[in-house]
Amino acid sequence: MALRSFLDGALFAEVYGEGSPDVLALHGWGRRGNDFAATLASRSGLAPDLPGFGASPMPGEVMGADDYADIVAGILEVFNRPPVLVGHSFGGRVAVCLAAKHPEAVGPVILTGVPLIRQGTGRRPPLGYRLARWMHRGGMLSEERMESLKRRRGSSDYRAVTGVMRDILVKVVNETYEGQLRSIPNPVKLIWGAEDTEVPVSVAEAAAVILPDATLVVLPGVGHMVPLQAPEALTNAIDEAIA
Repeated sequence: MALRSFLDGALFAEVYGEGSPDVLALHGWGRRGNDFAATLASRSGLAPDLPGFGASPMPGEVMGADDYADIVAGILEVFNRPPVLVGHSFGGRVAVCLAAKHPEAVGPVILTGVPLIRQGTGRRPPLGYRLARWMHRGGMLSEERMESLKRRRGSSDYRAVTGVMRDILVKVVNETYEGQLRSIPNPVKLIWGAEDTEVPVSVAEAAAVILPDATLVVLPGVGHMVPLQAPEALTNAIDEAIA
């Protein structure tokens, strides 16, 4: 395993194995490419640090998953044949956009723990928080106080980032990918932890109905971090896709 620069330093990736890579693996939010070290230990592949994570530089502007896919598409030329595309969580959002835009440039797709579809209508913020936002917009509540309220309400991912990465997080968590799912002709394997509380199996079940060619595998006793908790499940799926 070695970290290598691509796209004139815009993207760094862990390089696994020898020879031409046959797997492209995209990590989750707040993670990096070495999450796939166990998965790719016996294979040849690339696992980029997506922009803003690990060794890859911060994006200069707010981007969605589709914009991330455009950046990742730049390294597809290093593959001698369409790679198996693996995406975990946020990386799966990017993988879906990449496969929808460039289906001929990637091979079978493997997704795990990906928030592909927004389920439910969501609830409005409490009245007190909405009032605070109104006061902040009117200059009656300080930036520091508003930031404190945001951090108190936000997820751990939200609290861990600031600036452009926080704006990116807000953008992508409000995205949904039904359109992309419908347009992916490649076979897609959904590998889900039965105990995933961040992205429950019901999301994978709903996505499987939309995808033209999908298979769902549920892993008993496994949570959201499949690349770390059950890397062999991903390795086996990759081997089947390449065979």
